[in-house]
Amino acid sequence: MDRNIIAVLVKNHFGVLARVASMFRRRGFNIDTLTVGETENPEYSRITATFRGDDAIKNQIIRQLMKMPDVVHISELEKSSSVSRELVLIKIKNNKDLKQDIMSVIDIFRAKVVDYGTQAMTIEITGESSKIDAFIDLIKEYGIIEICRTGIVSLQRGADSIISNIK
Repeated sequence: MDRNIIAVLVKNHFGVLARVASMFRRRGFNIDTLTVGETENPEYSRITATFRGDDAIKNQIIRQLMKMPDVVHISELEKSSSVSRELVLIKIKNNKDLKQDIMSVIDIFRAKVVDYGTQAMTIEITGESSKIDAFIDLIKEYGIIEICRTGIVSLQRGADSIISNIK
């Protein structure tokens, strides 16, 4: 199934995120990632949701969201016309005998160590999800203690913005 990314501009009111997430739950749609934040205009928040499904599922989700009173606009973010990134913090065991190997993997993926201790280190990496997944696969052998992923954030390329679509 295709991975879809949509940006949902909503009024910045109490409970809007819960209502949007509830719509996905009631309809039986699974959310892969969900990120939310206030926009450049504090009256609005932007929800970026990723989910798997064909065009029929995507269109049904968009139709259901557009029926919600706090939803102002929805943009489909196609891979070819948007920039998408994810931030991940990964805590791994610190093994001094393998430190050079670990640092080589970190350098190759342009990640960075953001916390270092005698027993563990925390690595920050940003990029497309495929890059993150490849990094995690390589770093597994060093002993992952914990992973925290932000979910995908995505912007349309060019000068247009989701807020510019408000009528």
